[in-house]
Amino acid sequence: MLPFYLRIMLVLGALAALAVVGRKVRRQKILVEDAVFWVVLAAVFVVLALFPDIAIVLSQALGFMSPSNFVYLAIIVLLLWKVFTNSAEISRLKAKVNELAQEVALAHGDTAEKDGR
Repeated sequence: MLPFYLRIMLVLGALAALAVVGRKVRRQKILVEDAVFWVVLAAVFVVLALFPDIAIVLSQALGFMSPSNFVYLAIIVLLLWKVFTNSAEISRLKAKVNELAQEVALAHGDTAEKDGR
């Protein structure tokens, strides 16, 4: 059985995440596309907290000794996936910034030659 304290922590954590994400979206400090991930994740954890049999059945089917271990592993895996996707996006944006910096440098070099520098 999923311990009651874990169920309460899942619901409270999900509500806190929803509050933080909602505030960040309203202040336009986070994109709606990124907020969707956190809202869906919070909803999944609320469902797991309200219907612990889902976690119990999945943990038994996958061979976990405890539903709590399954929930913790699921959280770790999802957060690692989010970190990986964020790293990929950061790498893509760094490459784009370098490309734009090179274009600006070339544009300034063209204007400097025209000015006789």
